Amino acid sequence: MKMNRLGTSGLLVSEIGLGCMSIGIEEETATAIIHEALEGGVTLLDTSDLYDGGRNEELVGKAIKGRRKEVVLATKVGNRRIPGQEGWTWDPSKGYILSAVKDSLKRLGTDYIDLYQLHGGTLDDPIDETIEAFEQLKREGVIREYGISSIRPNVIREYAARSSIVSVMNAYSILDRRAEETVLPLLEEKRISVIARGPLASGALAANRQPVKALTDYELAEIVELREQLKALTASGRSLTQLAIRYSLSHPAVATAIPGASSVSQVRSNLKAADCDALTGEEIALVRRVSKANLYKLHR
Repeated sequence: MKMNRLGTSGLLVSEIGLGCMSIGIEEETATAIIHEALEGGVTLLDTSDLYDGGRNEELVGKAIKGRRKEVVLATKVGNRRIPGQEGWTWDPSKGYILSAVKDSLKRLGTDYIDLYQLHGGTLDDPIDETIEAFEQLKREGVIREYGISSIRPNVIREYAARSSIVSVMNAYSILDRRAEETVLPLLEEKRISVIARGPLASGALAANRQPVKALTDYELAEIVELREQLKALTASGRSLTQLAIRYSLSHPAVATAIPGASSVSQVRSNLKAADCDALTGEEIALVRRVSKANLYKLHR
């Protein structure tokens, strides 16, 4: 498994990580998925305090017990549960971040987090205060580095200019190429790494699965047609899954792609992309000819 550096930090991550949101809530299954990923060379595990009300962090923590040094552990903060109320409320305040990290550490069974990420964000946030919280946690050794998880170019620009983030988690796939317009060039220039989430577009680009719903900018029939057009790039033995993951990794700003998995077999299928050659310039051009160059319509 190839290893890449996150930004200019000392964090080295596997080029294919594991997005843990879809591992479920059953401990045996979740542990098997995570262990399969680790055995396959994955080092980056991404979770959040938001997933399953904190249960996801607990399962990740249990799965890596005794293997903590093998893992670059990433989690997120900003969505706050209010006792007695349903759902979550957005809270990027310094006070909440400094409090929430303690709960995440407890659920994860660790005394430090490798990559702590703001799970969203708007221009109305107290951005300087949010940055202060992350910087304080970094000074204290509670976190090693921090980043943001956002698809809003206007927010990404602010953090790229005002903070020492090492990464931005952003949706990026053949079916969602919006980041190519402004986000990827900016982050490449700033030497801030992209963590590409959703490389398989909710399974729409997974081999041996059929797309079941429309996605942003694509009707269901268009997705089916695109899959057919991409077959020219899978004729040499590369599966659609592998092609999709390699495409998300093809931009120089991307350090790692984090497909999700709900079974051990899906982990194995995803990790086969690590054994495939990088896409050539001609192959990348072909993918871009048959897919849409999506554009951000909001939060530009």
